[in-house]
Amino acid sequence: MGRRPRQTDETLIELYLDMLAAERGAAANTLDAYRRDLNDFSADLSGHGSRIAGADSDALRAHLTRLDKRGLAASTVARRLSAIRQLYRFLYAESHRGDDPAAVIEGPKRGRALPKVLSVKQVDDLLAQARNAMNVEAPAERLRAARLACLLEVLYATGLRVSELVALPIAAARRDQAMLMVRGKGGRERMVPLNDAAKRAMTGYLALREEAQEGTPKDQTKWLFPSFGESGHLSRQHFARELKSLAAAAGLRPAQVSPHVLRHAFASHLLHNGADLRVVQTLLGHADISTTQIYTHVLEERLKTLVRDLHPLADK
Repeated sequence: MGRRPRQTDETLIELYLDMLAAERGAAANTLDAYRRDLNDFSADLSGHGSRIAGADSDALRAHLTRLDKRGLAASTVARRLSAIRQLYRFLYAESHRGDDPAAVIEGPKRGRALPKVLSVKQVDDLLAQARNAMNVEAPAERLRAARLACLLEVLYATGLRVSELVALPIAAARRDQAMLMVRGKGGRERMVPLNDAAKRAMTGYLALREEAQEGTPKDQTKWLFPSFGESGHLSRQHFARELKSLAAAAGLRPAQVSPHVLRHAFASHLLHNGADLRVVQTLLGHADISTTQIYTHVLEERLKTLVRDLHPLADK
């Protein structure tokens, strides 16, 4: 049997990414993140006379040392090492290598950071500011403010990932809609309930959209939040920028607020008010309960409060 032809780092990385897409249903954003990390790994190896196909464990350790010297956070180094490990596991399983040099590599020690969370009052302040921003006369400004208010209401009501939120179809705003069908990571579908505030925000936003289109050809877009960009819908980055401007207007630090922070607020506030961790896992679309367990600090605080308030021997 002949020896396999020499394959470039780029070819090996693309073979691995093709497997992630085809066999594991990895989303485009996930594939892009792996590609960036692995391309950086390849470039660093190349700069020190090595390649993915020939690198040994010492070369991998040296790469991790250089990442640390670049000032990358331990969490970032750990994420990159995870990508490298998975790449080499794949190459070994597919006989592109006869060994797995990453199997013996230890990652940086790190504690799991608690998610940033806004208080209920801070979220209320954001929502109030978003609604107040709609009180303008210029139709274009009012429509833009209504879109941001709608995005915010739906995000806090559902805990969607920002990529799921901006790509909602216009069918999500049907008047009789009580649940949203969401296609999340890996193509997994889940149902999330809509509250009345989110439904009212969508109805009001769509009414302003239709009003803005009077006398012009009807917009045939399938998106709830359309845009002129390549995707056809609002980008995650655009929403994040508008949200930070809204946070500043509401008296909050912009660095404190992001779409993901509001997703954390959704989960934390539910748990604080008695929701089951498994229910929150389902609503967030986490495949593994261990991902949802970053919120256990909320449950611990709630248990302490219950014991303090309800135990007959607690100090009064």
